[in-house]
Formats: sequence, C-alpha cells, structure tokens
Amino acid sequence: MRFPALVFLLLLCRFYSPFSDATDTIKPGESISGQRTIFSAGGEYELGFFSPGSSKGYYVGIWYRKISVRTIVWVANREYPPFSSSSYLTINNEGNLVVVDGRMSITVTSISISSPVNTSTATATLLDSGNLILKDENSHILWQSFDYPSHTLLPGMRLGHNVKTGHKWSLTSWRGTTDPGPGDYSVELDPENWRQFSIFRGSQRLVMDLNGQIRQFSWLEDTQQWNLFWSQPRPQCDVKSLCGPFGSCNEQAMATCQCLQGFKPVSSEDRNLRTYNSGGCVRQSPLRCETSNPEMLEEDRFLQMDNVVRFPENNQSSAVGSADKCRSFCLNNCSCNAYTYISGLCFVWYGNLSNLQQLPEGQSAEQILYLRLSASELPQPRGKKILLGASIAGGVAVVVLLFSFYFCCQWRRRLKGKEGQTGQNLLLFNFDSSFATIGEHRDESNFRASESKDVELPLFSFSSVSVATDGFSAANKLGEGGFGPVYKGKLLKGQEIAVKRLSRRSGQGLEELKNETMLIAKLQHRNLVRLLGCCIEGEEKILIYEYMPNKSLDVFLFDPNKCEVLDWGKRARVIEGTAQGLLYLHHYSRLRIIHRDLKASNILLDSGMNPKISDFGMARIFGENKSVENTNRIVGTYGYMSPEYATEGLFSIKSDVFSFGVLMLEILSGKKNTGFYNSDSLNLLGYAWELWRSERGLELIDPMLGNPPSMSLSLRYINVALLCVQETAADRPTMSDVVLMLSNELVALPSPKQPANSTARSLTVVNSDASRPGICSINNVTVSMIEGR
Repeated sequence: MRFPALVFLLLLCRFYSPFSDATDTIKPGESISGQRTIFSAGGEYELGFFSPGSSKGYYVGIWYRKISVRTIVWVANREYPPFSSSSYLTINNEGNLVVVDGRMSITVTSISISSPVNTSTATATLLDSGNLILKDENSHILWQSFDYPSHTLLPGMRLGHNVKTGHKWSLTSWRGTTDPGPGDYSVELDPENWRQFSIFRGSQRLVMDLNGQIRQFSWLEDTQQWNLFWSQPRPQCDVKSLCGPFGSCNEQAMATCQCLQGFKPVSSEDRNLRTYNSGGCVRQSPLRCETSNPEMLEEDRFLQMDNVVRFPENNQSSAVGSADKCRSFCLNNCSCNAYTYISGLCFVWYGNLSNLQQLPEGQSAEQILYLRLSASELPQPRGKKILLGASIAGGVAVVVLLFSFYFCCQWRRRLKGKEGQTGQNLLLFNFDSSFATIGEHRDESNFRASESKDVELPLFSFSSVSVATDGFSAANKLGEGGFGPVYKGKLLKGQEIAVKRLSRRSGQGLEELKNETMLIAKLQHRNLVRLLGCCIEGEEKILIYEYMPNKSLDVFLFDPNKCEVLDWGKRARVIEGTAQGLLYLHHYSRLRIIHRDLKASNILLDSGMNPKISDFGMARIFGENKSVENTNRIVGTYGYMSPEYATEGLFSIKSDVFSFGVLMLEILSGKKNTGFYNSDSLNLLGYAWELWRSERGLELIDPMLGNPPSMSLSLRYINVALLCVQETAADRPTMSDVVLMLSNELVALPSPKQPANSTARSLTVVNSDASRPGICSINNVTVSMIEGR
C-alpha cells in the first residue's frame, strides 16, 4: 500500500513541481509556492508570494530583486488573498494564471481569445521591464500585467483609456500599510476632461500612496534608499476629500483629519479619522427638521467658524440681499448644512461637506463658515461664537454701542490726565481709517495695513516703561540690533517684559515700527514672539514683548562655553519649531508674511528652550496671487540672503526657505555661515556641500553633540537643509514640504543641488551689482538701505 501511494505523490509533485533551478518562466504543470520565486532574465525583478507586515494573507507580487529593501511594484490577487502558506500559483487548463488554495482557485488573469489557440501550452514569463506576460506556443501575448497596474507605474506602463475596448489603465492605492487591497484613492484619466489626469477618492517609479498622493521615486545605490523625486499634490490637505464627509483637514494638528464640531466618525474604531479608508463623519444629534417631533426641539443654529482656510466643495450661490436673509434661506432648507455671505452673495452647501480645510484651534483666517448644528450641539464655554437670532443680535448691538461710547470717553480723559498707568489703555488700530492721533503728535496718522480688521493693543506710557526698565539702565540691557537696544523690564504686577526702544541713530524708523506692530499684533502662534503693547510719545517709539529668559539662539549656539546646553533634542526642537512658525507665516496666518530677516539672533528661546521667531520690522505682506515680488530696498543680513534677493531684489516664500536652510546648517554644525572653513569653501554652505558630495556628511555635525542618536536622522536633517539653500528658488522646497520631511522619516528626500554662494566665484556674483553697495550687514546686525526708484 505504501509503494503505490508514494508513486502517486511523486507523480503529483512532478505535475505541480516547484523550480529546481532559477528561471523566469512558469510552464504548464509547474507552480511556485512558499519561498519559491521566479526572476527576470537579467535579475531585475522577482515574482513570488509575500505577506506584508502582520497580514495573514498571502499575495502574489512583483518586486525589485537587486534592491535590498523589498519594494512591491505589482500585486496579482489584491482582493482575494489566500490564508494558507501551502497556496501556489500555476497555469490552469484554460490557460489562465490561478492561485490555488486547497479546493479554491482564484483567477489572476482573464484572457480574451479572438481566434482559436491552444491555451494548454500557455507560459508565463517575467521580463526585465517588470512586465509579467502570458503567451501561447507561438509567442502571442494573451495577457500582460502592464495592462493592469496596481499602485505603481513602471517605465513602459500606461495610464489612460481605450476608447474602442473600454479598457482603463489607472493606479489605485493600497488599503493600508499591511493591506495591498484596493484603497480609497486612484489616479486616472478624468472622464470630464480627457486632457488631464485626476486623483479620485472612492471611484521612473510612480506610486499611488496611501494618503492620496502620487509620488515619483528613484533608487540611490550609494545610500541604499528610495529618493523622492516628485510628488503631487504636495500639501496633504490638497488631496481631494482626504478626510471624508464632514471631516476637516489641518496639517498642523497631531491628527490631520478631525470631525467638525457636532459630528463623530462613522466608524467607532476610526478615532480622529486616522485610518486611510475613513468614511468621514456623521451628526451626533439630528437637526430639528429631521426629527418626527420638531416641536420638541429648539430651532437649529449656526456655529461661526473663523479658522476656515478652504471652503467645502460644491457650493451654490445666489444674491439674497443680506446676511440675515442668507441665514434664513439656509435655515428654511433642511438639506442646507452650511452657509457664508461674501460681497453680497449668499453661498450655501447642501448634503455632505467635503474638502474643508481649517487652521488650528485659536487661529483665525479671512474666511468664515457658518455650520448648521442642532441647538444641543452648540459649544457653551466662554469664547465660542454662536450666531443668534436677529432680534437678540440687535439688542446686544445697542448695549455694546452705549458701553463703547462710555468707555471711549473715559479712555480719552484717562489718556490726557494720567501718564503713570501701565498697560491700562488700548491702542486701537483700525485698518479702514487713519491711525488715531495721540496727544499732539500727528505724524503717525498714516499707520495702516492692507486688511480691514481691528487690532487692539495695550498702550503704555513712556514713564511706566521707564520705571519698568529702571530708567533703561545698562544693567537691564539685553542686547542691540538694527532697530535699537532691547531692555529687560518688570511691570507693576510682576510680569517680566522685553522692551525694544527705537534708536534715533537707527537705520530703521517709524516705518519699520509700524510694520512690525501691525504684523505681529495680528499673528498668533506658539513659535512667534508675542507683542504685549507699545509706547508712542514724542520721539519715543517702543515695543513691549513677552520676555524670553534664554535670550536668543546665537547666544548659545556660537559660544563655546554655552553650546553644550543645546543637545541634540533641543536643537531638533528649535529646527522643527522654527519651521512650524515659518509655515504659519507663509501659509496659515491671516496675512501671508515673508519675514526677510530670519537668523539665529532673531530666534528667541523661552524657559523651555522652545524657539520663537522675532523681529518683524523687515517683514512684508505678500499677495496671495503672486509667486514673487521685486523691491529696490534690499534689507537683511549677509550670509542669510537668498541670491535672487541679494542681487535682483526678488523675494518670495523661497527667500525665507533659503534663510531657514542656512540657519539649519548653523544649528547642526555650531558654526556661523560666514567665514572660510577650508581652501575650497567660501562659507558653511560650501563646506557642507563638499562634505555631502564626498559622502562625509556626518563630519558636519557639531562635535559637542557627541554621537547623534541616529546617523540616518542626522543625514536627513543635512539633506533637508541643503535642499533649502539651492541656487534656484524653484528647486527649493516650500515650508510645508520641509515640515513634512522633518516630521515623517518615511518620506523619501530628493538629492540636493549645489548651494548658492558656496564658492568664491559665487561671491563675485553676489557683489557684482555696483548699484547696490553695502546692501548686507554682518552676521548679527540688520541694516537697510533705501534707494531711488
């Protein structure tokens, strides 16, 4: 009995025999299973079974064979993985590739034969292009994997649509990091515009990523890692409907996607919408019009959302006459979930709200959205803004008007009669009208800004500031910049302050003070210094800030006796915090701000060594519809200026990115940018580039740090810094890109190009414009020069 059974097993094994030798082809009667694979003739690609991460399923996939990191580029059975390790891949009698799991057979291919062929002789071959082809005995291709891309587009693959056959070539993301099943996102030819490709949700090596981004990678042999060459869309919140219905996207928050106020995730397991296949959010409490007994509930109300960066899509507009009528129009339609009123037009949203983007809590934007909620869902804590009925609002307006008139009179009397009070007065900057005059000094009457918003700022008397600083004593002097000296002070209530006093000899003046006061009073971010008030009396022009006990970054960074305080963790925190502050200025603040003078001495440190960007005297408001502006007034600091700004007066958000890159290299190395570091390098940029190019990048790291916690992380930081200081502005990343690259180690980095101003030759270019002599300052002092237009 044993002998016939053994013969039977031997025959069976021969019929479905794994390969004894490596080959690129599966022939009739052959199979692959377990660790058995085939690979292309040149050894470029390999095909076999894989089980990603903690997944219990077994998938047939193709990956790069010569690359140390297994990178899957194609998956055969994405939707139906077997759960048995004894599953095998073979060719059945119909000529199709099938995955067999016990008695179940999963068809991988579905060949369409227009003329009779002998499918029993079909073979499957893996080519060096990564294409798996199924062909008959006459080498006619019956099927090929390139016609069915999964999440990766290899050279030779196509994206598009066959009008005759209806076949569509598209990419679809994975369902999760360990689940190759079809995910939520796909990139395909837009059915409404066949001249462009679009990324949809639900319906070299390009990868359709889990978060809805399409990315192009190239493999770097020297670093043994994938290099991100290109990606779109770059900000994650630009991915269409990333957070699902009634979800809000916020790139600065810990969780990018969150449910709107009054809503909860569709799935109880989907907290903060962190899963990639999120179904979005649903109401926690139904609207009054949706219930069977509406008389039992209060009328629905609207939550005023001040921090909207991007409105939801698919709005409808109409001219209804007023904001009150717009509100009523939405309230009287049960399908209306939100509205806003802009320039005489009423915009309403029906059904699901999707693609909404917000700023973090506590920050404001120019756009306001009124979200419809059940009365029970309205937030009650003080400070939340609830849109009430017109009758209540009218009554409140009358009361506010009376109190405003009373306090205005009291304020004017107090200002004329008392100069010793500290911080009791409010200086109201109304940006629609002229600046309110103070006393007899009317030279400030043109203090304006480009935005129709009011900023209330405490007004300090000169006598109170003098008392707080002990008469501006030398013992209280913290330092001095281009604006003038800065003193430490203490208010009557014990609060410590930093007092910035405009020097009469300063190259800066009232214009810079007005600029800094207007900008910083309107900016609210944890990585920006906070302005507490100002003093304008006679020729005295003073700004009062929160006090930073650890002064500025340069005090520690460039002092051999203090630099040890800045360990790796603190330096990383300074880098990341400064990046977040710049990202807010460029992208999330009510005004789009270009700082133009970012440097170590303008990064202040609080008691926890957390960074705060300061000195906005040189900052400029940047138009939303502009990518670059030109000025004849070159301001800033030598060593931190981008080349296009120093030589041509062109500035943009990429100018700040350049300065940030210089600052980042200084933090990593503990060296100033200016000065020679070896015979071939003009400055720190050139020195860093030479080390990077010769694969000695770690030598740049400050020796005082000892061994960094991670060599790969150190090299990553240097890579990001070098990307920021590239010669051409277009090559530099945005601060959104920088924050992403710093915070996510899984994001592959592009290879940097040679930095600007890194050689003696580039120095000649910077100083070649004879019409702009002396436009730069030394490393720790900012000056400006005004030239005729």
